[in-house]
Amino acid sequence: MKTINYVLTGLGGQGILFMTKVLATTALNKGYNILGAETHGMAQRGGSVVSHLRIGDARSSLIRAGAADFLLSMDESEAYRYLPYLKKGGKLFANASSQTFPDERIALYLKKNEIESRAMEAGKKAMELGSPKSTNLAMVAFYAAFDCGPLSADDLRATVDSMSPGPFNKTNLKIFDVCYETGRSMV
Repeated sequence: MKTINYVLTGLGGQGILFMTKVLATTALNKGYNILGAETHGMAQRGGSVVSHLRIGDARSSLIRAGAADFLLSMDESEAYRYLPYLKKGGKLFANASSQTFPDERIALYLKKNEIESRAMEAGKKAMELGSPKSTNLAMVAFYAAFDCGPLSADDLRATVDSMSPGPFNKTNLKIFDVCYETGRSMV
């Protein structure tokens, strides 16, 4: 299998490492090899957090600039900051308003590099569904809706189901389903 590279970004406390764990666990459950690396920086103070996840036969855990297939960002500014990691033809998923994302200055860069961008206000969706701490889960479901990459929506949902503790299981699956459908409506 060709190596598939994910860069996940956000700010401390937004659950970047949980998102990575969901993707990595799903990949392992499908029998894929994985490698990953995390940079926390000033995470405890709301600083930048970035996680690299490589699915397939990678030799290094870090993804070099211009090599990521996917960039999932929990913060609009962090999406812009880590944009150089995406390869030509990569896909960007951001926790931002689909009405204003991407910024018009960035849109030219995306077009030039054939990068497809998708945005959903994941935080707003999670809040509406009664679980603001599940914004990260909302982003994973939104990504899953576009059926790109080696991990299917059904596989990701099954991982969320198995990883969600009893009292949170029903809520987490509801968030996954609603945000998945939100993404499907944009396809």
